[in-house]
Amino acid sequence: MFKTIIRINFILFFISSLSIAQTISEIKVDGNKRISKESIIIFGDIDFNKSYNDDDLDMVLKNIYETNFFKEINLKINNSILEISVIENPIIEDVQINGIKSANLTELLFDKIKLKNRSSYIESLFLSDLNLVKNILKSSGYYFADVKTTSTLNEEQNSTRLTYDINLGKRAKIHEVQFIGDKKIKDRKLMNIITSEESKFWKFISQSIYLNSERIELDKRLLTNFYKNNGYYNVKITNSFVEFNNEDSFKLIFNINSGEKFIFNELTLVLSDDYDSKYFMKINESLVDLKNQEYSLDKVEKILREVDKIALTKQYQFIDASLEETIIDNNKLNISFSLKDNEKFYVEKINILGNNYTIEEVIRNSLIVDEGDPYNEILFNKSVNNIKAKNIFSKVETNIIPGSSEGLKVVNLTVEEKPTGEISLGAGVGTSGGTIGGGIKENNFLGKGIKLNSNLQFSENSIKGQFIYEKPNFNYSDNSLFTSIRSTSTDNITDFGYKTSDLGVSLGTSFEQFENLYFRPEVDISYEKLDTTSAASASLKKQEGNYFDSYFNYSLDYDLTNKRFRPDEGFRNIFQQELPVISDNYEIVNSFESTRYQKISEMVTKVSFYGKAVNSLGNEDVRISKRLFMPSSKLRGFESGKIGPVENNDYIGGNYISALNFSATLPKLLPSFQNIDFSLFVDAANVWGVDYDSAIDDNNKIRSSTGVSMDLLTPIGPLNFSLSQPITKSSTDKTESFRFNLGTTF
Repeated sequence: MFKTIIRINFILFFISSLSIAQTISEIKVDGNKRISKESIIIFGDIDFNKSYNDDDLDMVLKNIYETNFFKEINLKINNSILEISVIENPIIEDVQINGIKSANLTELLFDKIKLKNRSSYIESLFLSDLNLVKNILKSSGYYFADVKTTSTLNEEQNSTRLTYDINLGKRAKIHEVQFIGDKKIKDRKLMNIITSEESKFWKFISQSIYLNSERIELDKRLLTNFYKNNGYYNVKITNSFVEFNNEDSFKLIFNINSGEKFIFNELTLVLSDDYDSKYFMKINESLVDLKNQEYSLDKVEKILREVDKIALTKQYQFIDASLEETIIDNNKLNISFSLKDNEKFYVEKINILGNNYTIEEVIRNSLIVDEGDPYNEILFNKSVNNIKAKNIFSKVETNIIPGSSEGLKVVNLTVEEKPTGEISLGAGVGTSGGTIGGGIKENNFLGKGIKLNSNLQFSENSIKGQFIYEKPNFNYSDNSLFTSIRSTSTDNITDFGYKTSDLGVSLGTSFEQFENLYFRPEVDISYEKLDTTSAASASLKKQEGNYFDSYFNYSLDYDLTNKRFRPDEGFRNIFQQELPVISDNYEIVNSFESTRYQKISEMVTKVSFYGKAVNSLGNEDVRISKRLFMPSSKLRGFESGKIGPVENNDYIGGNYISALNFSATLPKLLPSFQNIDFSLFVDAANVWGVDYDSAIDDNNKIRSSTGVSMDLLTPIGPLNFSLSQPITKSSTDKTESFRFNLGTTF
């Protein structure tokens, strides 16, 4: 009896299985108009002569639905024939956004909505896009915007037109910013921290006077970081706003609970046995020094950055640094830095996306991590910085996704190209006349990352021109190859009885010798002619003739700034030397420049020292073309080359120059105007040393100046103005009170 029951159950199961799993010999599709039968089969990943059960059919249904091409899909198997009945979603023929004059805002909305031209219309996504549009308008300050939507269906074509009719209304302004709660810091200082501003009649251009949710979130982060860097570890900041009587004005309120100030107590570094403790001695010393100091988030993050540097230099491939914070005695903080192995995976593939013009090779040559290498986040971040430093992309983003198997990852690196051509114009107005110059620059010639730079400069008595070609990653290496040609002509016959002409070419390379240390050697060859008349000084007549020179030049650039362009933290030291190889008049030139950047709140300070010396290796005087003249960038307020030793009213230059420069940005000086940055500066410099006649040495006179510079981003490009006022000067110096530079991209 029991065996009979088993047999019956087995037979029933077998029959049931036959009814569920059926082989498909033919496929019929009904209801499709735009989408072909073949496409639907591909979408569903359907195979002929394969047995399909209910679970398999559910997967086919899911695959076809995920295309978003269909509103309704029905499947069934009838006598080995798979019958697919569909109702297609309408195709979106056009999307219109009406009522907005701002092209940027309209472009933003088009970019963010999901339903676009030629995509399938889905009701739920349309409603989602409506809410998205409203939120974007609110985040831009249009809290009173009225958005109406229509969907016009063409049944015959099964298409639809989507329309957003928008009445923006008045833009919500910030009438007042208020800080309440246990804030412990004066309002004036807090106002300098945030980016939002109170609306005033003279701030009609500023965008910061309008309520913007993204900007307010940024303000909260800025305030939080400011408090945490001043010891308030437990600070809590919330925001709200209330409407005033007039419909477009709000009060923005930041509720601050600063709490008590914290100090560092015990700080420890916990290492796994795989790491050599000697590499972390400096970090341990820093942790000891921090004890009993005021808590600072920046100091904690600095420790983590130092760990990253060690991981990079010692090639710890999968290091992960984390910290554990423990509060002791209410206002003391124990911090334990723990280093352990991170998730170990290798780079299976790197996909380069978004480069429509730039050749992929240009990007790949900047990658330190290659396909097949262990993934090292520090090295990859440095690779991204290398790509950004090329200055040909406005955006560089990475996204890591799972690879084909465990332990493998695929890196999607997406770039956004930007205009790389630049036209520049500059001019200066001084007591002896003016100078004007211009140039054309291209940073991504033919999409190969090749840099071309040509410039001309004219003054009352000279013409200077130069052309530079630079090829990065030459011959598939990390080296850049560059060459240049230059020409200078100076005519001082009328005033000083001499004229010079110079033609030179150079060839060199540059590469990273050690971490953050860049080496740039080059060979320079030049031909110079010096002609004099009876009006020339005796020293110049002595130097009359033709000169051929070949020099080996090199520079060492140690760069520890946080960014290649517009850095705001760190320092940079550059040493340069020019060594004669074959020369008619042997001179050696040495120069050194050191620059320090420091960010203080929203202000960036810059302190720079520059020194240069030229000396003859023989008994000959340093000839006039090799003598040193002060560039206008090192001493603003004075004409370039028009300070220092003078002979017969002629500026003859010196053997030595030095300059000390200080500047500080003042972004809040005129907050109603966006895209304008002001800087205050103080310069001090001198040119001295005349080897053939010490009587005309001018080594005791320090020149100095102060002034303000303005950087303005205009529709045609960046524009720089500077107004300068000399503080100390010599009676023979030529001053220059005004200078501007204009550049535009193409």
